[in-house]
Amino acid sequence: MNCPPSRETPSDLHTKLAHLGRAPSEHKGMVNVPVYRGSTIVADSLEEWDSRKTADNPMASYGRFGSPLTRSLEHAICDLEGGYRSILFPSGLSACTHSLMGLLKAGDHLLISDSVYGPTRTFAERVLKRMQIDVEYFHPTRLDDLATRIRPTTRVVYVESPGSMTFEVQDVPAIAQLAHAVDAFVVMDNTWATPLFFRPFKHGADVSVQAATKYIVGHSDALLGIATANERAWPALQSSAHDFGETAGPDDIFLALRGLRTLAMRLQRHWDNGVQLAQSLQGHPSVLRVLHPALPDDAGHAIWKRDFRGASGLFGVVLRPMTREQLSVLFRRLKLFGIGLSWGGYESLALLADPRPARATGLPFEEGMLLRLHAGLESPEDLIADLHQALEAARFVGRAKAVSTATT
Repeated sequence: MNCPPSRETPSDLHTKLAHLGRAPSEHKGMVNVPVYRGSTIVADSLEEWDSRKTADNPMASYGRFGSPLTRSLEHAICDLEGGYRSILFPSGLSACTHSLMGLLKAGDHLLISDSVYGPTRTFAERVLKRMQIDVEYFHPTRLDDLATRIRPTTRVVYVESPGSMTFEVQDVPAIAQLAHAVDAFVVMDNTWATPLFFRPFKHGADVSVQAATKYIVGHSDALLGIATANERAWPALQSSAHDFGETAGPDDIFLALRGLRTLAMRLQRHWDNGVQLAQSLQGHPSVLRVLHPALPDDAGHAIWKRDFRGASGLFGVVLRPMTREQLSVLFRRLKLFGIGLSWGGYESLALLADPRPARATGLPFEEGMLLRLHAGLESPEDLIADLHQALEAARFVGRAKAVSTATT
């Protein structure tokens, strides 16, 4: 079953999210689609067995290819994304890598935004290059740089807007126009905005991937990836997932459907908290720059305002250089922010990162150290107070060290 065109407006989203993927009449009146656990799916007759076969997957009547629970989430996400069909993967990275594997072959040229999610970059370097795929990186915000790198052999242009570490916002419609001129596919990582705040197919993407682990699940208790394709890209995406035997566990799918029901409310809170926290850090003595597209003075704000419906809770802060001792104090003093790699859950997170070694085209900042923050669902006043007191504690260590050095 293909996903019908979506006609919702932003005001419809709360209602839509409460009902997408649900069919109580098909499940004995159950409000939620039951968890289907199983591998073998039997038929009562040869005729019934043959009727289940599909042209694109003759072996569809098997647990690896999904259940009514699987279809419920796939159809819900497809509707939200505005795509043709969706398919589930066991992790967000799996959705990224298998989307690329399905579209690329030896000899193809792949262009990747230099702000891409680190594990996707690692996959391109370790696996795709070994498969004789020509991998190249382009500056995320310079269309002229992309235009000079596109070739007749370019098969995929991979974007992530904003980048989940340095937060450059990309002009996806303009990138798609350049890519489609040479018949290349545009694959977009849409995890930061989710389909509620960015509609990738409306802006020219051919495949949209998401780490549903993050905002869709929303409670940091499941791993899941989702890829949605337009009609042109769907056959390659589907065959890649099937040929590699990718499948997602029923409990994780159930948790993603649960999270979907509150996604609009949670995202609004993440957006509000993130902006308030980011604004509070502007002009702080320990902060050189705040990287948040929703702030008016951010370099990507104009494109964000044009193309996005909102912002998530993830953003970056460029700190003035600190000693190891200061950093240790900073993280030790934080009470509401955990040190963690993921994001998108209800909890707030802080992570020190250095994107310099991987970048080929330069960073949006020249000095300082990057602190990535995820604003959770706590009180914004509490988050602001917690982060500021930790920054002040780190500053005090620095001042005390400077005074001690000066007097000896």
